[in-house]
Amino acid sequence: MNIKKVRLLENSYDVCGGSEKECGMKFIYDATTPRGKCPIFKPLLSNKCSFDCKYCVNSVKIRKTNLSFEPQELAKIFILMQKKYKLHGLFLSSAVEKDAEKTTEKMIETVRLIREKYNYQGYIHFKILPGTSYDQIKQATQYANRLSINIETPNKSRLNELSTTKDFKIDLLRRQAWIKKLHKNQTTQIIIGAGDETDWEILKMVDWEYKNLGIKRIYFSGFKSIKGIELKRKDCDKARKNRLYNIDFLIRKYNIRLKDIKEIMIGGMLPEEDPKLALARLKLENPIEINEASYDELLTIPGIGPKSAGKIIQLRTKVKIKKYSQLHSIGIKINRAKPFIKVDGKWQEQLNHFCKPPIIS
Repeated sequence: MNIKKVRLLENSYDVCGGSEKECGMKFIYDATTPRGKCPIFKPLLSNKCSFDCKYCVNSVKIRKTNLSFEPQELAKIFILMQKKYKLHGLFLSSAVEKDAEKTTEKMIETVRLIREKYNYQGYIHFKILPGTSYDQIKQATQYANRLSINIETPNKSRLNELSTTKDFKIDLLRRQAWIKKLHKNQTTQIIIGAGDETDWEILKMVDWEYKNLGIKRIYFSGFKSIKGIELKRKDCDKARKNRLYNIDFLIRKYNIRLKDIKEIMIGGMLPEEDPKLALARLKLENPIEINEASYDELLTIPGIGPKSAGKIIQLRTKVKIKKYSQLHSIGIKINRAKPFIKVDGKWQEQLNHFCKPPIIS
């Protein structure tokens, strides 16, 4: 196994919800799943990209080396890696060579070999390339558990600032619509900080994607100023990415409305604090009695999530909640929740928790 070649064709750019594995190899990624951390093999089939994305080290304008795997070669490497490192899956992507359909043909052949020749039954995430045909996406669904194509930016104008070789609507959104028709498990990714996009631009696109394209999850990749790339900007603030993930969770799990989110934004950006706390300060004029609150009301309280809201309702059917310790015992983050709740008519007031920050549309 050519480990040097594997390292050179590692895919450290795509995000799938986790972190680089502790072994220090970027081509093995600890993806976050309901079962915990699961190591995923993340190679590129090729780095010979014909696109000119300013944020990418494989851009046709700056790339210095041309490397690629043959399908049989990469399939065999994955099976060896899967046994050696006890991998839980494959995340297969590639640069777009001169012909996207020919590149995709090789990717499909790779996963076909893994499934049919090596009889691998585990997880495969297949990255759809801009320019991939409808029929090829249909073929990929035969072998993949999840499909995705990265939209990278929140709209067409932002993509045009970063690339002259991708069409936002045709190359990206049209392919997402095809995936929606053919497969039930689709994700995407947006790069944060590669341009001057606002959080509001990003969240409008996030909300639209969930509502119209059946996206299961949107991942955020913070821009990094990698040596050699054309784009010269500061690295994305990690706190900004975390706030966007917090809001994304509220949109997916709490059905928070965009118009409510906009009310806590300042100049199109989220406030520099937990967005749920900011929303609670804005919307909760008075503390909520924990023994009477509906499920939806409980979800508006910081420190209470969908699971813990259900536990509160379940607990109330057995006993009246009279002490904070009862809430703590079922997983409520008491210090976050206290300023916004009453427990058996009692409220522990804390200064400034109901003070609303100035809002600028």
